[in-house]
Amino acid sequence: MTRMTLCCLAALTLAATPALAQTAKPTATPTAPSASLQQAAPTPGSDEWLRQRGETYHSAPESAQDPAEVSATAKLNEGIAARNAEAEATEAADQARFNTENQRWQEESSRANTARVQWESDVAAANAAREQYERDRAAHEAEVAACVASRRCTPPSPR
Repeated sequence: MTRMTLCCLAALTLAATPALAQTAKPTATPTAPSASLQQAAPTPGSDEWLRQRGETYHSAPESAQDPAEVSATAKLNEGIAARNAEAEATEAADQARFNTENQRWQEESSRANTARVQWESDVAAANAAREQYERDRAAHEAEVAACVASRRCTPPSPR
């Protein structure tokens, strides 16, 4: 029985823990706004604003900048800008080439489809002509057979 009691107490404790964790402790409500709320929020981009967000970078004033480093940075930026411009030009040329090839492919596909439709039409016409020939030949053979059967005519001799 004691083991069962301990298990039930453990289950109740585990079930009640989330509810107890969410219970807010009553605090005294201030009647006047606190001094920290009365201060204005820091300006976005200011050192205080960046510090509150965990930023630690502080740029040196222009007078403390190393001219060689500034020059090297400017050259790097120029190189990056030149590579970006070259990439844009290459991309534009590639897009133009793609558009040209795509247009050529569409025209070629159109010609191929036209040729396929013409071929299907020619096959249908040839099949219709062959069927008409076979009907005409069967009708002629039936006419010759009827004529021979009636003994009014003689079949043509083979050559």
